[in-house]
Order: sequence, then structure tokens, then C-alpha cells
Amino acid sequence: SSSLTEVKEFVKRIRRQTDLCNMAKTVRALLSNNSTVTVLRAGLHAVFNEQSLDVTKNLFQDKFRNPKKWQKNIVFKCLKNLISLLASSTDIQDLLSCFSSDLQTFVIKPCRSKEALKKQASDFMLKWNFLLSTVGKILTINRTDSFG
Repeated sequence: SSSLTEVKEFVKRIRRQTDLCNMAKTVRALLSNNSTVTVLRAGLHAVFNEQSLDVTKNLFQDKFRNPKKWQKNIVFKCLKNLISLLASSTDIQDLLSCFSSDLQTFVIKPCRSKEALKKQASDFMLKWNFLLSTVGKILTINRTDSFG
């Protein structure tokens, strides 16, 4: 029974790694095209400048109704750092290093215990996934050129 459980977990990890490898190949191909990156950056900047994320901000918490407060949010900082890095580098390694550094700074280092880290990490992942899916929807609906 325990061997079966371990095998199932191992298979899940392999599937995740395969999915990540395929996603990295796709992203690397997209990032190699400068015109695609330029259009994507323009679309992402427009999403933030047009306040298209009002729905997202309000769903996170009421305190994010104030733009100054939601810009201090970890999730928004990480996304803005990635977008700003797109101006100077389209190397996926640079983007991953930036994101890893942000996670280290904003999520991992501030936690004093294992329980606090689990809570902070799960909260970040939930908000990060929600933000990215919202940005993807906005780009798909309002900025089809930016979405590809």
C-alpha cells in the first residue's frame, strides 16, 4: 500500500516536471521573437494602466481598493518585476532568477517557522494563480494582439 502511494506521488512529480519543461519550451520560443515580446509588454502595461485589474484587487481584499496599498502587495510586485525585466531581457533563465529572488525576499525570508512558511506560500500561490488567470482573461478579451 505504501509502495503504491509512493509510486503515485512519483508519477505526479514526473508529470509536473514534464508539463513545466513543455511550458518552458513554449515560453522560450515566444520570448525569442522581439516583436511578440514588445506587443506582450504593451498589453501588460495597458492592463495595469487602465485599471483593468479593479475586479482582481477588490476580490483579494478590501484594503486593496486603495491603489497605493495594492501596489505594495507581494503578488503585484512580483508580476511588475517580471514585466519590467521583459524590457531588458527575454532569457527565461533571467525571468526565473528574478521570480526566485522575489520569492526569496517576499515569501521565504520573512517567515520565522515552517507553519508560517506553509501559510505564506499557499496564500501567495493562490493569489498568484488568481492574478495570472485574471490577467490572461483580460489580455484574451481586451488585448488579443498581446495574448498572441
